[in-house]
Amino acid sequence: MIVVETHLPNLFHRGKVRDTYDIGNGLLLMVATDRISAFDVVLPTAIPQKGLVLARMSAFWFRRTAHLLANHLVAMADEEALKGSLAPGLLASVPTDIKPRAMVVRRAKRIDVECVVRGYLAGSAWAEYSRHGTIHGQRLPSGLREGEPFPEPVFTPTTKAEAGHDQPMTFGQVEEMVGAGLAAQLRDRTVAVYNFARKYALSRGIIIADTKMEFGLLEDKLILIDELLTPDSSRFWDQEGYSPGKSQPNFDKQFVRDWLTESGWNREPPAPPLPSDIVEKTCWRYLEAYRRLTGEALE
Repeated sequence: MIVVETHLPNLFHRGKVRDTYDIGNGLLLMVATDRISAFDVVLPTAIPQKGLVLARMSAFWFRRTAHLLANHLVAMADEEALKGSLAPGLLASVPTDIKPRAMVVRRAKRIDVECVVRGYLAGSAWAEYSRHGTIHGQRLPSGLREGEPFPEPVFTPTTKAEAGHDQPMTFGQVEEMVGAGLAAQLRDRTVAVYNFARKYALSRGIIIADTKMEFGLLEDKLILIDELLTPDSSRFWDQEGYSPGKSQPNFDKQFVRDWLTESGWNREPPAPPLPSDIVEKTCWRYLEAYRRLTGEALE
């Protein structure tokens, strides 16, 4: 079954990929659909099982990184452990086939900053470096190759745009938005979670080249929210085929981005539909990333 749009009571927010519902008691139901976006545009073609991967991989990482920073996850909507912890009937309207891709989360006040951290020279960072010799406006040594690792992870925040393209932010702009203390927490927690996940992923044969995280405040305490370390929000490279100086074999949506770029699309709506072979190969990449990182295979 392909889930493109869900229709449950009390819609709270519909994002590019997730539909979120207010279920009361300070809780939200976050459903990951099979929609896919690229260059901040939702594509007309969905990827089967993608939402299942995103929801369950996020839950995996939220639990594995909870010792570094608290997060909004209560439980997956289909977990037995959830029974008895919610008011009777709270999830009664949620179809059985939707629950495996739905997280019950605590409602937090979102901080409107995309916290991007980069461990390798790739994507938009590589494009900027190729043109100007900089990353996020910071001058780097000449002669670096695509895919080379940085000595230390680089924090490159952007705006959190509801529509259109996210825009780069300097760290000073983040400080102006949220204050110096909270800005430092965002940077430091982002890098700490990334370093932990990067080390773990290497043990599973995957290089996490970069990722983005979102944070919120719950009772004035910083927590991780939304998704975490998924093939949508990260670049997952195959460690076995890794070699600087070229595009890397991957398990993420870079495969879709590459096809869209080669198609000549101008990155403005509407996006072109994806061919069936691109859909199938993308689906495989998401499922393989989940299998490698969690040790479990999804049907």
